[in-house]
Amino acid sequence: MRYFEGTTEFYSEVPTAVTLGKFDGLHRGHQKLIRCVKAQKVSGLAGTVFVIAPQGSGRLLTKTEKRKCLEEMGIDLLIDCPFIPEILSMEPEQFVSKILVEKLKAKYVVVGTDFRFGYRRSGDAWLLKALQEKYGIRVEIIEKECRGSREISSTYIREAMQAGEMGLVSELLGYPYSVAGTVQHGKQLGRRIGMPTVNLVPEQDKLLPPNGVYYTGVKSEGRYYHGITNIGCKPTVDGSFIGVETYLYDFDGNLYGKDITVELLAFRRPEMKFSSVEELKAQMERDIQAGKEYFREW
Repeated sequence: MRYFEGTTEFYSEVPTAVTLGKFDGLHRGHQKLIRCVKAQKVSGLAGTVFVIAPQGSGRLLTKTEKRKCLEEMGIDLLIDCPFIPEILSMEPEQFVSKILVEKLKAKYVVVGTDFRFGYRRSGDAWLLKALQEKYGIRVEIIEKECRGSREISSTYIREAMQAGEMGLVSELLGYPYSVAGTVQHGKQLGRRIGMPTVNLVPEQDKLLPPNGVYYTGVKSEGRYYHGITNIGCKPTVDGSFIGVETYLYDFDGNLYGKDITVELLAFRRPEMKFSSVEELKAQMERDIQAGKEYFREW
């Protein structure tokens, strides 16, 4: 997959099928658009995703994760366009002619019904469709994906995550919400009390659910483990933020320096502060046992 980030010097050497938007999370609605783009590859069009979104924290997918996901989905060209005046000040038709036609050689464009583009978001999906004949682009407008009567959106997913409803989050995304990173050395308290854990610190712009304990699935080096994970800090020990700490079932090895992905499957309990390490150990034992029962029925 070819990738352009933070530059207006992007281009395509071949005709493309393009979808545009923020693509925060690559949820089921986004996947619907991407399937439309990929379907055009049989006509010789390069599958292209054009992302234009402001920078900021609290991303459902970091740039690294998004790039990896889209590559795995079979996208040929990813444009992570800078959120700058040169792009934002373009009138809608100028965006079509300069960006879609000249730079990307677009022959097919698919967007959702709520798509907006151009200066002050003055262009919409219907204007884009009205311009298709003039610029030789076939435009398709796709209805939003829904769960019941509610449209699936990043806002909906964030609400579910804030409530700790990780099952609903997974349903809306179409895959388990995960946190990835490299295993780092911690204070090794878990090892000292007979419950060793692996620690990782997620990227700064990664959105995390409420601090607490979660039932998790962990991918590492082509293998999959069940686990139980604490997100947040260790208030009983020192209260400093450490990120994501996971106890792995049926694992006896060393993952220091290895890349892992922790899938957050279900919320177990809020993070708590205990009066002693012994009390913490007793609660961890209860959590581990609860995890065994959870995965027995999983």
